[in-house]
Amino acid sequence: MKITHFADLHLGVETYGHIDPATGLSSRLNDFLAVFDELVDYALKNKVDLVLFCGDAYKSREPTQTQQREFARRINRLATASIPVFILTGNHDLPNAVGRATATEIFDTLAVKNVYVANKPDIYRITTPGGVIQVVAVPWLRRSSLLSREDTKNLDLEKVNHMMQEAITQVISSKAAALDPSLPGILAAHVSIGLAKAGSESMMSIGQEPVLLLSTVALPVFDYVALGHIHKQQVLSESPPVVYAGSLERIDFGEENDEKGFYVVDIQPEGNPRQVSFEFHPVKARRFLTISVELKPEETDPTSAVLAAIKTQQEKVAGAIVRLILKIPSSLEGNLRNNDIKDALKEALNFTIAREIQHETRLRLGSRTIEEITPLDALKKYLEMQQISPERQKVLLEHGKKLIEGKES
Repeated sequence: MKITHFADLHLGVETYGHIDPATGLSSRLNDFLAVFDELVDYALKNKVDLVLFCGDAYKSREPTQTQQREFARRINRLATASIPVFILTGNHDLPNAVGRATATEIFDTLAVKNVYVANKPDIYRITTPGGVIQVVAVPWLRRSSLLSREDTKNLDLEKVNHMMQEAITQVISSKAAALDPSLPGILAAHVSIGLAKAGSESMMSIGQEPVLLLSTVALPVFDYVALGHIHKQQVLSESPPVVYAGSLERIDFGEENDEKGFYVVDIQPEGNPRQVSFEFHPVKARRFLTISVELKPEETDPTSAVLAAIKTQQEKVAGAIVRLILKIPSSLEGNLRNNDIKDALKEALNFTIAREIQHETRLRLGSRTIEEITPLDALKKYLEMQQISPERQKVLLEHGKKLIEGKES
C-alpha cells in the first residue's frame, strides 16, 4: 500500500510575486500550483493507493474562486484516476464563525467520488487499490469544539491551552482504541508537537496554541503518523514514524534553507507488526537567496565590491527571490551606483535591497570625547587599551611627551 503524504499547500500566498501576463495570475500562485502538479504527476505515474493531505489548502479562510478552481482541478485529476484523496481541515481552512462552511467542504457536499474531507475527529475506513486502510482524523480543533465557556471562565491562556492539550490527547486515545488491529491504521493530524522545530509560520503563534507531547501521537496502534501545520519537514519518531511533511513551497525567507516536498509511505498490509518505510521526495520549490555584503570605510569603490559579491552567487540569482543586505558606512552611502546593482539582479524573479547604514560614533574616553582629552592622556588611554605592560607604557609615554612638547614648541 503506497501513500503520498503532504501538507500546508497555502494557495494564495502572493508575497514577492508579480502578475504573469500569460495567465493573469500571480507568479507566486503559479509557483505553488507547479509544485502541487509535481506531487499529482508523481501519484498518477506511480499509481499510489492514497493521497493524504494534512491541512491548510489555502492561505486564507476565504480563498478566491480562482484558487478554489485550481485546487479542485488537481484533486479531480487524482480522484478520476481512482486514487482516493483524504483532505484534513487545517487552521487556515477554518471560517471565522462556527456555522460557516470550510473552503474544502464543497467536496463533501457534492459527494465527489474518491474524495474524503475531515472537519471533525473521526475514523475513516477507506478502500484503496491496495486494500482497506483506517485513518484517524484530527483536524485543527477550535477551543469551542472541545471546551465550554464555563470550562474556561476566568482561566489564563496557559491553563486553557493545557486543558486543550488534555482534550485532544483524549480524542486521539479514544479513536486509537476503536481501530481494527487487523487493518493498517494511520493518524492524520493538523497539530503542534513539542519536539518539532518550528518554521517561520509558528513564530507569531508561540504560546497561543496547544502543543502536544510526542507520546500523545506516537501510539503503537498507528502504522504511520502524518502531520501538518509545521512548515519544516522533519521526522520526530521512527517507530512508529511520526512525520511532518512540511509545506510544499517556500513561504518566505524564514524557509530559505528548508527543502520542500512530500513523503511517500509504503505499508505492507500483512504481518505483525506491519513493515513500514517512508521516503522524502523533494520538489522544485522557488529558491530564496540572501546575499549579505559588509563594506568597510576604506572601500574605494563600494559598488564594485557589491557587484563582485552578487557575481559569486550569479547562478543562484537567476529565477530566485533575492534579498541583498548591504551593511554600509554612512560615508560611503552616496557612492553606490544603484542602477548598476539593480541591473546585476535583473535575472531574479524578485529582489529587494536593504541598507543597514552604519553611522560613525565618536570615541569616548571615560566621560570625555576625543576632542576633550589632552594628547598625552589620549596616548595613555590607547596604550592601556592595547594591553601594553606598565613598564613599556612608561617608556613610550616619556617619548610621547617629548614629541608632543616638541611639536607644540
